[in-house]
Amino acid sequence: MNQTPLSRLEADLSKQELDAMLITDPKHIYYLTGYASNPHERFMGLMLARGEDPLLIVPALDADAAAAASTVSNIATHSDTDNPYALFDRYQGRLGRVGLEKEYVTVSRYEQLNSALGGASFEDVGSLLRALRVNKTPEEVARIRHAIYLIEETLRQGLTHVRAGVTEIELVAEMEYQMKKLGADGPSFDTMVLTGPKTGLPHGTPGDRKLQHGDLLMFDMGVYAGGYASDITRTFAFGDISPELRTIYNTVLAANKAAIQVVKPGITCASVDRAARQVTIDAGYGERFMHRVGHGLGIDVHEYPSLHGENMDLLQAGTVFTIEPGIYTAAGGVRIEDDVLVTDTGVEVLTTYPKELKILTD
Repeated sequence: MNQTPLSRLEADLSKQELDAMLITDPKHIYYLTGYASNPHERFMGLMLARGEDPLLIVPALDADAAAAASTVSNIATHSDTDNPYALFDRYQGRLGRVGLEKEYVTVSRYEQLNSALGGASFEDVGSLLRALRVNKTPEEVARIRHAIYLIEETLRQGLTHVRAGVTEIELVAEMEYQMKKLGADGPSFDTMVLTGPKTGLPHGTPGDRKLQHGDLLMFDMGVYAGGYASDITRTFAFGDISPELRTIYNTVLAANKAAIQVVKPGITCASVDRAARQVTIDAGYGERFMHRVGHGLGIDVHEYPSLHGENMDLLQAGTVFTIEPGIYTAAGGVRIEDDVLVTDTGVEVLTTYPKELKILTD
């Protein structure tokens, strides 16, 4: 019988010799219980104490929504005038080792938990959660596919508004309008549209620059849908571009394809990065590819694994990640990003939008 992520995590309590785990990242709470919420500054947590039913703690104003969506039926609430940490009084003096997501917990929250739990020691459980999330179920892959469909359709619809003189920020607004119109929950990160020399900035900020003939035009964007993210980058030519920019484009495309070709279970994350990077080095652009080749994708748009040249972790079937080599110069830059799934025997490219150089016109 297949275990749920929550039951698997509960089993880890005894394996890791933990008395309890407190999960506070809203994304993890959604992953484990099915309840999605942004509590803002209010406290929300999932307490797993060995030998007890899981306890979901939510703000009082979210109680009905949590009861309707969560697989955890044991729910405690607190109002805006309550001290939410008083809910941990029931555990005072009987918890020795407690797991926390140390990358997520703030110093302020840590201090309050330390006081509330009276002498417990805290251990990081980030690696346990990463291990749970790295192998996507068929249902998770289906949700990612849907998020990819929505962002690719957003791109198709948005490109009809490309014309000389349109600004980057106008295209951002159009893309985000199309996302919502098509049914996405919203962007999975800040939508990036860059033109001309600004495409040479890996994380440039869209502004009021107007698209001109001879420019490169880069879209890096994604959506959330059904709790899962997509992430795609495509770069276009607006009219004729210089021979140098064509060479850069073709080099990045070759690097993208080289990385995809090596993906299969059992190879290192570093191998994927190195396959792409070698193509850029051979073309004389190695120093202009200055970021990792990709990152995991799921309930977070950036999650484990990190595909860089020193990561010797092995790829596993069911892992979804991006492959996004880029070359960035003063004249302009190109990035081509796909979302891929490691299968039992190799790789499936989940993104389908064409990658060959496309020249746009008015």
